[in-house]
This record gives sequence, C-alpha cells and structure tokens, in this order.
Amino acid sequence: MPVEITWWGHATCTVEDSGTRVLTDPLFTRRLAHLRRRSGALPTPEAARADLVVVSHLHADHLHVPSLARLAPGTRLLVPRGAPRQVPGLRRLRHLAVEEVAPGDTVRAGDLRVRVVPALHDGRRLPLGPRRSPALGFVVEGDARTYFAGDTALFDSMAEEVGPVDVALLPVGGWGPNLGEEHLDADRAARALALLAPRMAVPVHYGTYWPIGMGSVRPHEFHTPGEEFVRRAAVHAPEVTVHRLAQGESARLEAVR
Repeated sequence: MPVEITWWGHATCTVEDSGTRVLTDPLFTRRLAHLRRRSGALPTPEAARADLVVVSHLHADHLHVPSLARLAPGTRLLVPRGAPRQVPGLRRLRHLAVEEVAPGDTVRAGDLRVRVVPALHDGRRLPLGPRRSPALGFVVEGDARTYFAGDTALFDSMAEEVGPVDVALLPVGGWGPNLGEEHLDADRAARALALLAPRMAVPVHYGTYWPIGMGSVRPHEFHTPGEEFVRRAAVHAPEVTVHRLAQGESARLEAVR
C-alpha cells in the first residue's frame, strides 16, 4: 500500500500509512493573532479526520487550541511533556485523548509505530512561561518511515537521533521576514536532507501565513523558500526526490517494507 502525504499549509500535514491517518500540527484558521493566511484555501473538513494527531511544540502556530477543538471525539493527541500545564486550553479539550510525550518515547497507533525524537528549538509557549516543554519531531513507521521535523535547527546528531527514514517533511521557511537560528531555511533544510538521505522530501512551513500589513516586506521570504529548497536539494542531496506541493496536494511513495 502506498504511503500518502498531504500538505494542508504551514506545518499541517496528513501522513496516511498502513490504513492509519496521522495529522501534524493542525492549524485551521484564516488568522492567528497578527498573522493572516495569504495562500491556499483553508483545509477541508477531511483534514481534521485523523487517528492520531501530533504536536511538535507549544508555539501558537503549532499548538492551536481552536483547531484541536475541531478534532473528532476520542482522537488521540500527542503533545510535548508539560504542555497541559503551560497551555490551559488543552485541559478543556476533554473530548480528546491527550498523551504527553518526550524524546525517546514510542507510541503505537494501529499498525504504526511512532517514535518521538528531539528537535533543536525553543519549545516554550511564548511570550510567557519557562522552558519546561521540549520541542519534538516524530517518525511515523509503517509501510514507510516518515519524519516530521516540526520546527528545528540543523544539529550534528540529527541523522543519529532520527534514524533511517524514507520520507522527510522539513520546514524551509517561516511566517515573517526574519527567520531565527532555531529554524531551517531552504539551505539548512537541504543540508539536513543530505544527512537524513530519505527517498522523498516535502518542504513545509512556508508560503502560508504572513504578518498583516507586511505583504510588501521581503515578499521573497514568503513565496520562494519551496523553490529554493528544490534547487538546494538538487545540489546537496541529488538522489532525493523532492515534491513541492501546493496546499491541499498530495504525494505518494510506494511501500518499502
């Protein structure tokens, strides 16, 4: 059975593998504080259908309580350890089965095994709160091994921590004209691709949200990271097939098991 990846925009993806749907960092809103969705239609109701949902860290564009509230009753939700203490809204989502996880944990979902791996990123709920919750990545293992990086910088032990993967969902941009060091830009993501050596990659976390009133400020940072990642990947990891998807589009990888 092929593994299907659908990108809904920003860091929100559906990974369908072995008959199980895993949803990453759901964000189903036109506006989030000072950010407005500038590209792609809002995800369809189909996007909220999942057997397992994973949240990489506590920033509001990744852990968005109103979007999580749209999930069906009984949906399993993996969040970084300590998240319910830092985000009171999580405790009100009593219709979800919330599980706290940390790097090194493994969770079973249907025929899938989901490994929790580290990320190098400030995982706090900004602008408040001490650094109590780790930023995470996830490796979904079934007919293929799919790595969702969340938000992370490039770090020396990335390939060792993540392990062998077949698909990499890598952030290549952000939501503003300045991208901090604890993020991957197109070049750093391509270098990460060379370390991870998957069969397929999909660039995410770009070209969706942008600050209101800043449409003319460095617009190339909004539009071009996906294209730039394709170019850089061809240099650093030419053996990897890169699918630059539009929001709502899917890519498939034939099962490798």
